[in-house]
Amino acid sequence: MGYLLFWGVIFVVMLIAEIASMQLVSIWFAVGAAGAFVAAMMGLSFAAQLAIFVIVSVLLLLVTRPLLAKLRVKQQPRTNADLNIGETAVVIEDIDPSLGTGRARLGGVDWIAVSESGENIPVDTVVMVTRVDGAKLFVRDASEYAQPFAHGQ
Repeated sequence: MGYLLFWGVIFVVMLIAEIASMQLVSIWFAVGAAGAFVAAMMGLSFAAQLAIFVIVSVLLLLVTRPLLAKLRVKQQPRTNADLNIGETAVVIEDIDPSLGTGRARLGGVDWIAVSESGENIPVDTVVMVTRVDGAKLFVRDASEYAQPFAHGQ
């Protein structure tokens, strides 16, 4: 009966750790502690309780971890630069893919600008950022995006 409190505390601590991390790090130990708690309620020896804790925890870990790894979608972490995608900038140096020139100003910052479509884009054109690669903005003429709305309404 004295081990009920022990396994109950282990269960609660592991559950709190899991909730705090949300990384499926300690959930297996929480379930193992629950199994050991039931074994303690049934009056099994501490050695049996410990064996149940270890066996249940390890089995759950071995069975579920590979399944969870397959289900998790690997996502690239977003960077601050990614937040610029969809924003508009103004061309401050002609974007000419044949010459390898082009700069745009976005939020007061000058960037290297590359035409996503491969077309020349003149100075003072408002462009939309389609992607960011390091210090380069890949852009398209923003009027390409505005035209469908202008004709549709």
